Parts: sequence; structure tokens; C-alpha cells
Amino acid sequence: MHLRYSYRVCPTVGQRQALARTFGCARVVYNDALAPRKAAWKADRSRIPTGAPAKSVITDAKKTDARSWLGSVSVDALQSSIRDLDTAYRNFFDSLSGKRAGRPVGLPRFKSRKDNRQSLRFSRNGFRIRGNGKLNLAKIGGVRVKWSRALPADPSSVTIVLDPSGRYFASFVVDIESDHLAELDTEIGIDLGLTTYAVMKAARYGRHVGIIGRYEPTSQVCSTCGVLDGPKPLNIRTWTCGACGTCHDRDLNAARNILAAGRADRLNACGGPVGPSVAIPRRARPVETGTHRNAGGTGRKPRAAGAAGTPVP
Repeated sequence: MHLRYSYRVCPTVGQRQALARTFGCARVVYNDALAPRKAAWKADRSRIPTGAPAKSVITDAKKTDARSWLGSVSVDALQSSIRDLDTAYRNFFDSLSGKRAGRPVGLPRFKSRKDNRQSLRFSRNGFRIRGNGKLNLAKIGGVRVKWSRALPADPSSVTIVLDPSGRYFASFVVDIESDHLAELDTEIGIDLGLTTYAVMKAARYGRHVGIIGRYEPTSQVCSTCGVLDGPKPLNIRTWTCGACGTCHDRDLNAARNILAAGRADRLNACGGPVGPSVAIPRRARPVETGTHRNAGGTGRKPRAAGAAGTPVP
């Protein structure tokens, strides 16, 4: 399976300038390839074959006065930009035809220099990790990496990201063997606050993670009768349902509701039980999901998702 491992990188002033040029060139190539595809789709719903624009927007464009500066950056980064566009269109068409599960995927949009997040990708031909730990990027040089942990395998690609705060990151894709654990017949509802991390662990070890909405009122609903009892300050750790009279431990009740909501999508189709009144393993440590922000003036602000070892779609 493919996983992502992200690290902070610290380019020099000169390397930042080279990255800025590469960001810009990759963006221009992406937009140049996107324009005819958008026009063809808008005109008569026709499709331009995958990879067809690469020669015109890179090789031929370098020979013109208007795009001669494309030769100052790595061709690998430019080709990767075209491949990313191909992937975006494939996802769009697969979503349109129903081959791709999940929420609908829209048409790719033009990139802008004003986008909060800038990124570019290098394939194996465009980077290598030196013996001194630096990340060598084609036509940019050896960039210092803050290695917080070792890579489990040789990476197949790396994406350089510039975030809105001006920080640079290197996101490596590595291919590792799945290490599935023995099957179990137990389930649990829990708020990790680290959705991405949880999904990565599940994919790697053969487990299923059901994700529920971050504002689901799990601490406000009675897990016995399903009545919405209303917001409760965080200092209220036990409460009694006004409808059925059940006395609840706040965290245990929230865990039951999280489990029920997480099971619904997976089990409803085959008639499985999805009600909140299900057994919670005795040794589990359930906690509640975040309530709606500022609900009753007491809601928690949800924590950010983790990013380490994220599965690659």
C-alpha cells in the first residue's frame, strides 16, 4: 500500500527563489493544458485524450518566446503537473460515471498564484536523498530536511508544499506491505481527534474506520431513547435524560452515539443493527466528539487532523 510521510524542509534563500520559479512554471503548464480541455467539455462534452497536451504545453512551448522560460526549471516537475491534471480529469469522469465512490468530484479548476497553498511534485527522476540527509531536487539543489522519523522504504515521489504561513514541507510517497491484524468481532465509538491518522492505521492493519460529522451532537442525544436533550457545559459529566429518565455518563453516552453513527453507513444496507443501545467493551476508554462550535457558548473547537503516514488515494 502507498503511504505519505511529511517532513518540514528548510530551503535557502536561493532555493526558495528556485522553488518559486518552479511553482510558477508548473502552474502555467497545468493551466495551459487545462484550458483546451475545459473548452472542449463546455462546447460539446468531448474529451481530450490523456497526455495529449504534454508536447504542446511543454516541449513546443519552450521553443516560443512567450514560454521560453519554462526551460529554466525541472522538466520532471512540469511533466508531473500534467500527470496530476490527468488524474484530476480521470477522477472527474469516474465520478460522473459512478465508477468512483464517495462525494461527487467536480471539474479541475485553474490554479492561481494567489492560492493559499502551492505545491509541485517530483517523480523518481527528479529527486534523490543524499547520504548527508539532504533532499536533492532537480535544478534546485540539496534542501535540508528535518527528519522526524525514518522513511520505511524508498520513496517513489515527493511533493513540495508551501503553506499559507510560508513553511515548506516535503511529502514522500512510499510503498509498503500491509500488515493486517487478526479479525475481531468487536467495535468501539471514540473521538480520536485525528481522523487522517486513524484512517492510515486502519488501512495498514486491516481495520475499518467510520467517520462521522465533527459537529454531530453526540453528547446531547440520549443513547437509550434517541431524544436530543440539548447542549451541556463540559463540566457536566453525568446527566439524566428528561424523556426516558436514563442516567448517563457523558463520555460513555457520547461513545455509544459515535459508534451508532459510524456503523450506520456500513451496516444499514445489509440490515445490521445501528441503534445507539449497543454494548461498549468494558475496557474501552470512550470519549465524546466535539460539540458544535459555540453551541450554548460551551462547545469545543475541533482539533486538526494528523498528517503522518496518510494513505494515498
